[in-house]
Amino acid sequence: MAKTNTIITIGRQYGSAGREIGYKVAADLDIKLYDKEMLDRAAKESGICQELFETHDEKPTNSFLYSLVMDTYSLGYTSGSYTDMPINHKVFLAQFDAIKKIADEGPCILVGRCADYALEEYDNVIRLFIHADMDARIRRIARIYDLTDSKAKELIVKTDKKRASYYNYYSNKKWGAADSYDFCLNSSMLGIEGTANAIKELVALKENDKDKRL
Repeated sequence: MAKTNTIITIGRQYGSAGREIGYKVAADLDIKLYDKEMLDRAAKESGICQELFETHDEKPTNSFLYSLVMDTYSLGYTSGSYTDMPINHKVFLAQFDAIKKIADEGPCILVGRCADYALEEYDNVIRLFIHADMDARIRRIARIYDLTDSKAKELIVKTDKKRASYYNYYSNKKWGAADSYDFCLNSSMLGIEGTANAIKELVALKENDKDKRL
């Protein structure tokens, strides 16, 4: 039985341990975490082949020509305006729908993919962004992927740039900016355990406040 009624969305800098922290919170609150699973769900429900979701996953929009070429691979929809839409937009909309359906099923954690924006009109959502100092992120990525510090930094900068472009392109907000989220937490200051505990505290505070207002 879930120990919360809240949906938690997590935006995260690459190497900040955002997903690992999410899994810890999910286990403690007995709720499901969706990361790549959002893509599986969107592919299944839209009829667009799964490879396209992987190709476009949290990446900035592709050139129009590439979109037209890839369009030949999309399946399922025949309504006029939808058919003419570039494939990256179809993929985003299918993901957007999948996120809402997942949220409608109950409390869970959704990592990345503009989930906070997709659920903008939902009341029972807490929108988080997890960041960390660059040195801590370099150490983590270098250790996990057995890279030199300079290669790890290169990968971090590149991945963050993609995530930011994707988020800024599809939402009306700015990736990583404090006013795009309810709370921003520094995992290099709090540690994985500490950040997970802070999230659970924030969820409890939100739910207590809601109970008082009812």
